[in-house]
Amino acid sequence: MGSKKLYTKRPQPPLVSNNTEYKQFLSFSWKHFESTKKFNIKKAKSTYLEQLVNKLQELSNKNSKELLTNSNYKKAFRMHPISWQDTTENGFKNLPHYLQDIQPWQFSITANKHGRIHGFFIDNTFYVVWFDPDHLLYSK
Repeated sequence: MGSKKLYTKRPQPPLVSNNTEYKQFLSFSWKHFESTKKFNIKKAKSTYLEQLVNKLQELSNKNSKELLTNSNYKKAFRMHPISWQDTTENGFKNLPHYLQDIQPWQFSITANKHGRIHGFFIDNTFYVVWFDPDHLLYSK
């Protein structure tokens, strides 16, 4: 019997879409993420991770302009800018100097049960800095 030649598919390059539909949606960056003693998920409820992923998926179907200007979205996601003078912190101290003055934002994961995510927007990317499952950014 003759031997059959086995052909394998060549690896395809990553998809680069010129379709503006994909460029308009919100994405998340972990470039400036910090897990600190105060802001971490080590002691979060067992349902936290599932709720977090669900919220990120839901937000991924929006764009930053919608989220920041539509009052219904802002209310639904409890999204608002952070005023450092009202918090227990003095800003995102570990960001590069050129980002120190960027407007910080937060949004909720669920109504009040799973805390908030803090970070900032650049275009349609939300840079996650802190997870705050216990609402520790604001003193009680």
